[in-house]
Amino acid sequence: MTLQANPLSNNPRHAGVLLHISSLPSAYYTGDLGAEAYRFVDFLHEIGATVWQTLPINMTHADNSPYQCLSAHAGNPDFISLEALQAQGLLTRQDLSGLITEKSELLAKAYSAFAERSDTQEFTDFMNFCDKQVDWLHDFALFLALRTKFNQAGWQAWPEAYKKRYIPTLREAREELAQEIAVIKFTQFVFFRQWMALKQYANQRNIKLFGDIPIFVAYDSADVWSHPYLFKLDAEQNMTVVAGVPPDYFSATGQRWGNPHYNWQAMAKKKFSWWVGRMTTQAELFDIVRIDHFRGLEAAWEIPANEETAINGQWVAAPGDALLGAIKTALPNLDLVAEDLGIITAEVDALRKKYHLPGMKILHFAFSGESDNPYLPHNIEPDSVVYTGTHDNDTTIGWYDSLDERQLEHVHAYLRENGKQGQNQGQCQDFNILDTLIEMAMMSAANLAIIPMQDILALDATHRMNTPGTASGNWHWRFNWQQLTQQQKTSFKNLVARSDRH
Repeated sequence: MTLQANPLSNNPRHAGVLLHISSLPSAYYTGDLGAEAYRFVDFLHEIGATVWQTLPINMTHADNSPYQCLSAHAGNPDFISLEALQAQGLLTRQDLSGLITEKSELLAKAYSAFAERSDTQEFTDFMNFCDKQVDWLHDFALFLALRTKFNQAGWQAWPEAYKKRYIPTLREAREELAQEIAVIKFTQFVFFRQWMALKQYANQRNIKLFGDIPIFVAYDSADVWSHPYLFKLDAEQNMTVVAGVPPDYFSATGQRWGNPHYNWQAMAKKKFSWWVGRMTTQAELFDIVRIDHFRGLEAAWEIPANEETAINGQWVAAPGDALLGAIKTALPNLDLVAEDLGIITAEVDALRKKYHLPGMKILHFAFSGESDNPYLPHNIEPDSVVYTGTHDNDTTIGWYDSLDERQLEHVHAYLRENGKQGQNQGQCQDFNILDTLIEMAMMSAANLAIIPMQDILALDATHRMNTPGTASGNWHWRFNWQQLTQQQKTSFKNLVARSDRH
């Protein structure tokens, strides 16, 4: 095949903002795809940003982590706008008054109203959606209905006939749970429809949606339950090895994510059809997609399932070249970005470059004291996406406040050498680390610069989105418009212009 350069490598320089849907302002417990999402698009357009990056938008488990989801395809129902359903006449103002507190109950009520319109074009659109998405939606809807039937227990704890998908048992379950399955399919129809309307609105304003997929899927997911042969499981469908990363910047014992590893041999026999299907869904939802933990496509850290930490794992090769070749053949116009942070070998870098995937550069990681640090602004190449920090980092103010004396000296030395501060740190009143790092990112050679919303709002560590290696207190941050000043908007807009970004 002839490889085409990623358009991000050739297009004009871009600026974007990182903000997950859950972090949008909302009257409910999480942000959604309603009016505030459209207002955020208008804000991006006003400040000259042309990219909106989110975290994965799939349906999460109870911990709300977007990196451990119940499906590689299904959208998160929490993001559905109830007000939009009211506007369609599927819910009433009284429904939204709080008398019904569970969103699932409201969605079931909306489906009942929707089903009464079975002779409309809308209902035909719903049936067409179900047909188009049948490869994943059919099993997902049954999986979720069974999960409710078994009190939210993971599929590995279900009775044997359900766990191992005995055909007569599943046939009976589909009949027994027909109503619940219909509501689940309707919920996904609503999510996809609301998302595509938002995407159209953004694209019309020259804003691309930038998505994110975890390289691995959750063990308790419709994907593993319906395709166990594609994962490294034993005869009882228990994981033999789990995914993670070795000790690194974030953790002295590494990170034990607990996801199952792929059975790459089985994947290859199917011509990577599961992965191609997954990426086809993402290509519909997003203009650009980041592959999280990209290095796992060349070799992944496999940890024996009985190990409590990630220390005693090993690198095991993966067929990334064949996989990316299959994806690019099926989806030649999909822009991909590689999350290539951490331990990156020459082989990983060669794989990324062969398929023209921009890598990531994080300024918080730049100031180690070595002049060849790849994250230092002067070392950043155009074929990159640069950030002050990501969702896994502290805010820039929080990061700076947490630095020890040695780290501070590295930061200040670099800034002095590049004319970003006075000689006497602490006495230079016009020095502002946040403004300085944002400007460094925007002025860098990277073709795409992404600034987290927390940094635009100049927020401290109490507004951090996620702390890797911790199981609680994450994914809850939301902003409100009162935090945003006109000066912040004007400053960013001017910086977009000065940095020749579009």
